[in-house]
Amino acid sequence: MATCPECDAEIEVDEYDVDKGDLLSCPECGSTLEITGLSPIELDAAPEDRDEDGDDEEDEEFGDDNEVEDEEKEDWDE
Repeated sequence: MATCPECDAEIEVDEYDVDKGDLLSCPECGSTLEITGLSPIELDAAPEDRDEDGDDEEDEEFGDDNEVEDEEKEDWDE
């Protein structure tokens, strides 16, 4: 068991199913929490700028590539 640092709710976390740095959500208050310790399980509020799935960085990267492709298509049309 771990305790939510935001609302003090008891959260059941299996230390064998998580790794340090993993994110989870408090079922009581909905806060995004980061696992900061494994034995015993310790939780802290997750940094707000951290993205759970990392898709934003990939989207930005692909957006730049698409712009280059559009420019190349325009060159072919001329």
